[in-house]
Amino acid sequence: MSSAIIRQYTILLFITLAFVSCKFEDPIKNKSSFSDVKRIRYTEVRRSFDSGLIFNKDGYQLAPIWKLMFFSDKWVSVYSPDKDKFLNFAVTLDHDSIFNISGTWLKANKISKDSLRFQVLKVEGKTVYYVKSNVYMTLYANNYIKNVLHKTAGEVKRPLRRDSQYIYKRVAEVNAKPDSFFAARKPVQFISKSPLATVEKKGVEADIMNKWDNSDEYMFPEYNITIKKAYEDFSYSFWATVDAQGGIHYQKSMTYVFPEFVKSTDHTIRALIDGYLKAYFQVIPGTTLGIPHNSAIVINIRGKKK
Repeated sequence: MSSAIIRQYTILLFITLAFVSCKFEDPIKNKSSFSDVKRIRYTEVRRSFDSGLIFNKDGYQLAPIWKLMFFSDKWVSVYSPDKDKFLNFAVTLDHDSIFNISGTWLKANKISKDSLRFQVLKVEGKTVYYVKSNVYMTLYANNYIKNVLHKTAGEVKRPLRRDSQYIYKRVAEVNAKPDSFFAARKPVQFISKSPLATVEKKGVEADIMNKWDNSDEYMFPEYNITIKKAYEDFSYSFWATVDAQGGIHYQKSMTYVFPEFVKSTDHTIRALIDGYLKAYFQVIPGTTLGIPHNSAIVINIRGKKK
């Protein structure tokens, strides 16, 4: 057999072996492992968007709430805020460093004894939507926080300078336009100045159903206001903006109004704002990182004649 034929056979054999090696590569090699960090307690210290910020343009703030400890590649203990205790969950390892904990799909970007970094994945069926997977979690080992950083978890979780700079920029943008707004991390407050007026802010409990996210409480704050000894019985629901000085600006009724009654309804609600809300309440504007700014609220106001 000639040397040329031998070379051809050798090349063919090499290509065949390479193809088989690639096609039947053990997928386990692409899986993450937590065996080197088992029984280390971690606390989430930052959750940010791919922009590197903890806020989006609407005022939604990502909150670091996870605490966990891996027992192995199959089991993890995760703190449950609503039950105030750690619960054990199965870990499902998948390809490409993807894993699942209690219905949450994550991708491990970093695994070390000092810190973990995960990407929160948007998964539907068997499809991962990386374009929508724009949230990242950073967790530090409790020992690293205490003995290396010499800080508390609360101190490490504080917003960074770039977060504050972004909020200053957003505040300048929305406060320059009366009808512009974004959600206030500390929502508007109504303080009654009269025994004839009471207010109750609707709360949202963080539980496993909303994945311990009670952001609706500040993203869509809603207030039930009752006026006693009103000029007549009435009930209206509307949304308004509250400016940085605490001024209430009516925007629109929350209940359907026939076209022929829109003008009169708007007139009545504005009169209630001027006649009752401004007279009976001190209105403290919503703030984010301590900075007052325009924000939107929903008001359900009810008047009782007797």
